[in-house]
Amino acid sequence: MLFDWIAAARPKTLGAAIAPVVVGSVLGWKVSGSWSWTLLFCTLGSTIALQVATNWFNDALDFIKGADTKARVGPRRITAAGAVSSAAVMRAAWLMLGVAAVLAIPLIQARGWAIVFIGIPSLYFCYGYTGGPMPLAYRGLGELFVILFFGFVAVLGSAFVQSGEWLEGGLVAGFQIGCLSTVLIAINNLRDQAEDRGTGKRTLAVRFGTTFARLEITLLIVLAHLSGLYWWQHDFPLALTFPLAVAPVGLLLILRIWTVAPGPSYNRFLALSGMQLLLFAGLFCWGVSRTHITLL
Repeated sequence: MLFDWIAAARPKTLGAAIAPVVVGSVLGWKVSGSWSWTLLFCTLGSTIALQVATNWFNDALDFIKGADTKARVGPRRITAAGAVSSAAVMRAAWLMLGVAAVLAIPLIQARGWAIVFIGIPSLYFCYGYTGGPMPLAYRGLGELFVILFFGFVAVLGSAFVQSGEWLEGGLVAGFQIGCLSTVLIAINNLRDQAEDRGTGKRTLAVRFGTTFARLEITLLIVLAHLSGLYWWQHDFPLALTFPLAVAPVGLLLILRIWTVAPGPSYNRFLALSGMQLLLFAGLFCWGVSRTHITLL
């Protein structure tokens, strides 16, 4: 049973919660010169809780809506498999949102109402990604959700928590991390294209086809690196050059999605894209930390 819950949390996707917080926190530290482990722990814990809640809502609601069927080629879903009831999964997801809200209290105490304004829509869209009157995942807006909340909002917000400032560089780093986070959902949607078309889930891959989905993934990976030219121009050259070490992983992903038909093998590509995101974030932070300029 415990394994089922862990699997439903989708550990391969949790890098999308970890990477932006670490990147934003390091940027904030570089500007302010101060570091709070308590604020980092609370930010990271809250963001991971939001990601897990989103995944659990998705597990239950996709089953309720009939989007997860026996034809599924992705990883096992505990609700569709009958291992846990949809009601239990929904309750667990709401509980996880409560955990995220509690962990945000020290952040509100430290930085004020700005955290509330960030947090409320983040809490809602964990459910609204799959549920509510206009579920984003069913309208082809999943990629937009990820790049906004697991890119711009998470990186900018984490940098603000550490530094107390809204950083221009946080926008650029948020775009980079958002692009690589969105690669995960784009691969997922490309893999599930046939099933989603049959169940009425109108992802971008369903709306515009396989070639578009492959171009989308390619563009996201390329833009994540190209936008790093900002750091070169602003005297943070290592923040551009260090992450280039992970470019071969991106090139491999691009090659594979263009030469392999969507199917179960894409589960490995999903894991590879998660590794790409974490490696990029780690190398970026290393490059920023080794730069002796503190103005972004």
